[in-house]
Amino acid sequence: MLDAAYKALSQILSPPMRSILWKSVGLALVLIVAAAVALQRLLSWLAGSGEVWAETMVGSDYHMLINILAWIVSIAAGLGIVVGAVFLMPAITSLVASVFVDDVADIVEREHYPAEKPGVALPVGRAITEGSKTALLTILVYLIALPFVLIAGAGFIVFFIATAWLLGREYFELAAMRFRTPEEAKIMRKQNSATVFAAGLFIAAFVSIPIVNLATPLFGMAFMVHMHKRLSGPRPELIEPARKTGVTAV
Repeated sequence: MLDAAYKALSQILSPPMRSILWKSVGLALVLIVAAAVALQRLLSWLAGSGEVWAETMVGSDYHMLINILAWIVSIAAGLGIVVGAVFLMPAITSLVASVFVDDVADIVEREHYPAEKPGVALPVGRAITEGSKTALLTILVYLIALPFVLIAGAGFIVFFIATAWLLGREYFELAAMRFRTPEEAKIMRKQNSATVFAAGLFIAAFVSIPIVNLATPLFGMAFMVHMHKRLSGPRPELIEPARKTGVTAV
């Protein structure tokens, strides 16, 4: 597993990967800005509406106090956008990964597994659907885990574990679906759940590093291509027949 992580890291800045890296970073930044703008407008609207409601309820005598409270809420909202962007990074990288999954996997397979049968590119709709489902599931899990943030340290541990499970799950299935049906990919992931989760810890650590985490789609996909190859065993030639007959390869 350490060897797979090292190979994935070393390949991120390789010449064939650079164009994908810049496109991936650009798309991630666009999504982050779009999410931040939408969140800022929502919070500003809520703060303005809350100020009007409070002044209506308590009267104009407390106008100054209400303005101060609204100002504090606006500052808190601004900080919340920054914090929210950090927590949304796993969801954003899930969407980005679904766009570049095959580009990254093709390069890894050509360089490290040239003698083996290459994977079949995922239909764009399927890849984006999988990425969108993971992104929505990530947000849902984070909202459920949010109350634990109030407990010192526990919230960050919960977020880290949830990120490892979610991203490990997505990237492994995306790598596996290049050689297997979606159902077979899910079965294989469940059969190797402990290994996939452990691999997800590496991706969770990567996505927690500011700025560097913009390259998460490349690292996560390259890493899981290696993990899928190793878990598939030494007989990749059996994968294609299994895919045609509907029998899970071993």
